Amino acid sequence: MVAITLPDGSQRQFEGPVTGLDIARDIGPGLAKAALACTVDGAPWDLTRPIETDATVALITAKDEEAALDLIRHDAAHVMAEAVQELYPGTQVTIGPAIENGFYYDFARDEPFTPDDLDKIEARMREIVDRDEAITREVWDRNAAIAHFTEIGEQYKAELISDLPEGETITVYRQGDWKDLCRGPHLPSTGKLGKAFKLTKLAGAYWRGDSRNPMLQRIYGTAWATDKQLKDYLHMLEEAEKRDHRRLGREMDLFHFEDYAPGSVFWHSKGWTLFQTLISFVRRRQGEAGFVEVNTPDMMDRSLWEISGHWQNYRQNMFTTKTEDERDFALKPMNCPGHMAVYKNALRSYRELPLKIAEFGKVHRYEPSGALHGLLRVRSFTQDDAHTFCTPDQLREECLKLNSLILGLYRDFGFEDLTIKLATRPEKRVGSEELWDAAEAALQGVLDEVVAEGNGHIKASVNPGEGVFYGPKLEYVLRDAIGRDWQCGTVQVDFNLPGRFDASYVGADGERHVPVMIHRAMFGSLERFTGVLIEHHAGKFPLWLAPVQVVVATITGEADDYAREVAAAFGRAGMKAELDLRNEKINYKVREHSHAKVPVIAVVGKREAEERTVALRRLGGTRQEVLALKDALNTLKLESLAPDLARLAGDSAAPDTVDRVA
Repeated sequence: MVAITLPDGSQRQFEGPVTGLDIARDIGPGLAKAALACTVDGAPWDLTRPIETDATVALITAKDEEAALDLIRHDAAHVMAEAVQELYPGTQVTIGPAIENGFYYDFARDEPFTPDDLDKIEARMREIVDRDEAITREVWDRNAAIAHFTEIGEQYKAELISDLPEGETITVYRQGDWKDLCRGPHLPSTGKLGKAFKLTKLAGAYWRGDSRNPMLQRIYGTAWATDKQLKDYLHMLEEAEKRDHRRLGREMDLFHFEDYAPGSVFWHSKGWTLFQTLISFVRRRQGEAGFVEVNTPDMMDRSLWEISGHWQNYRQNMFTTKTEDERDFALKPMNCPGHMAVYKNALRSYRELPLKIAEFGKVHRYEPSGALHGLLRVRSFTQDDAHTFCTPDQLREECLKLNSLILGLYRDFGFEDLTIKLATRPEKRVGSEELWDAAEAALQGVLDEVVAEGNGHIKASVNPGEGVFYGPKLEYVLRDAIGRDWQCGTVQVDFNLPGRFDASYVGADGERHVPVMIHRAMFGSLERFTGVLIEHHAGKFPLWLAPVQVVVATITGEADDYAREVAAAFGRAGMKAELDLRNEKINYKVREHSHAKVPVIAVVGKREAEERTVALRRLGGTRQEVLALKDALNTLKLESLAPDLARLAGDSAAPDTVDRVA
């Protein structure tokens, strides 16, 4: 007998081996029709794979959105590979996983694929879905599998099997006459996939991600459970293309990149103004929270990184150099060891704790060239980094204070709904399991309290194995105006680094104790957060953030002197104003500055000069508002205040920072 325990705790008895499909049929025909796969003792399982021992089984249907989408996207990759090999015989298939929002497959083919090929492949995929080919799992002998794939010219598959550990179960999935090496699981048939998929782009990829290996051709696609989900996602991609920060960065004259400094930003004047606005904002907010600012060297000796553990655990991501006197140095990839040196420079008492130090530190991390992506993935960036040194008794309270600071900052930028992920211990780490247990438990307790008080705006999840090598962390994931998620801030509890540096404080008992170190970043990378903001607002920043807040543009040369007076008045009021006296038509000037996403254009002509007024045109608006210069100054001065300064000024009508782009 095989006893099957269902998620509700009920049990069903079967006389012998049973499949997930048998269990679904035993419950009811509706479930049998809806079932896509199952889990057996938590492990994903094909619906037709026998279950031979007592087990806990949960059936997966389309209602289990995350699990169902993984299956759909994995199957879409296989169906795409079958379509490619039917259309282009001799093409080798390599690796094709499901990924976030879609799937890809890497192919070895002498002739390059073209965009027209994508249409043909997609059409053939729909034919394969219509065939409703059964998908079955087969267990093969290792040597037989290597011989088979070698014989049919699939050298990459044969290599994959050869590299699997001895004793690994070799499974091959067959759909119709086509088959592929795969761990599974899969849907029962290609017909279950549906047709809510779209091939999206072509790219190159080295075999196994190694530049020493052959270059393959990668085809990306997206797949969803319904046509509506697919349509919504494709619309989001169109919006994302319009909001691409790299294009907007050029149009707004904010920054650029050069091949001779890959992954490093060349900030233009306007972009640097925006960057400094962000720094000033954080500086004020963290100053109010009790942080003091420090600055530590960009390059430090290898010995420091050996103590911290970076040399052993992170060296592949570090830029290093050896001097003539044979000393190894590294550009800092993180600010924490430098802050440990600041903490250790004096004997500390428990009365000084918590000690909070912060730095806008420039860090350098190696990223593969293919991974670089504008401001969002760089090699050199600035962190709004800070560290709180505290006693174990202060840990919970300090984490909650940091959380309140971070959430308040995000609200000021218009981010209300977010997800906080607990990233747990990675495989490669330092410190005892007891310390990791304590650190993870502390963050879990903080997360539980924050979510309970979040009124539904804050969601929680676990990111297993994604902590840093010295401690677990909370990751703050923001959702932008078009529904994309961005991981920005972090709070990390570290019981390890202070001990490695022999850091201590004198307690009330007169004895020395090791402090707890809390790592904190709110924006994370300022470069990346700038890119996120550009795309979130589509370049149309609220007035307080805009690098140019107002342009004073003349209709006629007769108003030049008055325009200079107006621009100077805006400048004295603390606003970032520019002057446009060019001999161009006003409609041309308005179009040009609107294209550059300037929030306000103050138009002045002969009449405005005589009446001492300005005609204000708002970005995206169709009307202009004529105000006396004094009234225009007062109105825009209030709007141009950062949210924290508006609160300090007691402005009950503080500017609304939430993006209203449709």
